Amino acid sequence: MLRTSLLYLSRQQRVFDFVKNVGFARKMASRFVAGETISSACDAVAQLNAKGISATLDLLGESVFNEAEARATGRQYLDLLDRIQERKLNANVSVKLTALGQDVSDDLGVEVVREVIARAKQYNSFVRLDMESSAYTDRTLDTFEQKLFPGNEDNVGVVLQSCLRRTLDDVARANRLSARVRICKGAYLEPPAVAFPDKADVDKNYVACLHKLLTEGRYPGIATHDEVIIAEAKRFAREQGIGADKFEFQMLYGVRRDLQEQIVKEGYRVRVYVPFGSQWYPYLMRRLAERPANIAFMAGNIMKESLGG
Repeated sequence: MLRTSLLYLSRQQRVFDFVKNVGFARKMASRFVAGETISSACDAVAQLNAKGISATLDLLGESVFNEAEARATGRQYLDLLDRIQERKLNANVSVKLTALGQDVSDDLGVEVVREVIARAKQYNSFVRLDMESSAYTDRTLDTFEQKLFPGNEDNVGVVLQSCLRRTLDDVARANRLSARVRICKGAYLEPPAVAFPDKADVDKNYVACLHKLLTEGRYPGIATHDEVIIAEAKRFAREQGIGADKFEFQMLYGVRRDLQEQIVKEGYRVRVYVPFGSQWYPYLMRRLAERPANIAFMAGNIMKESLGG
């Protein structure tokens, strides 16, 4: 019930309008969001790089409904790639097609994201297409396969979500292309007809997808904080003779920093997803919905800091 409520609140702009200037809410967001500017995001990446951790930068924001906003977001991504190159950071970028104009028109979304991919290609970098709710899965995968991946095979990849019943088939589709996939569990509230309602089934599907990506895929990103699944990935890779340089673990900024550093010390690659920007509210709500215990944890830490303890 709490998860459903948090996901509902993540879509309420009026609530964001109210809380965006509340110091407590902004303090909570700072746990998961690397500030609101490109400079603050790059500073966060530099700190991660110093620990041997790479990053993916994501400018927060979802659907835009006019061309001007879509092109403005695209320009921010071009600036972001320029700054990553200037500072010689070990980082790439993630984009949402809806933030680049997909809901205005598919053609506009493709045009803007192609500009971003071209800039990344210029720097020998990489663009990951984030996956949004199941309403966008077919559109995103079709756009990726037909209009973005050809000619950019080394510079663009996609995300798949193990909560969806269809995902094992989508993994096979991506593997046939030799496309790079980030596999995650998924953070959207989906109907049971298209998604597994039980966590155990989501986890089981994740492991099945993980095995296929490790044995048949191309440098998969294993996006999870689940220590059981992480241990299974390590075990399966050893069993199959798959080197630690053939995949990477991916985690979220501000979540299980101890685990991130531990995995690096074990000789595995870790990439942290670093979101930034003024549209932090929906992202924060989804992170809290994934693990509602974070609410008490974060509130306790904020209170401790405010008391100087």
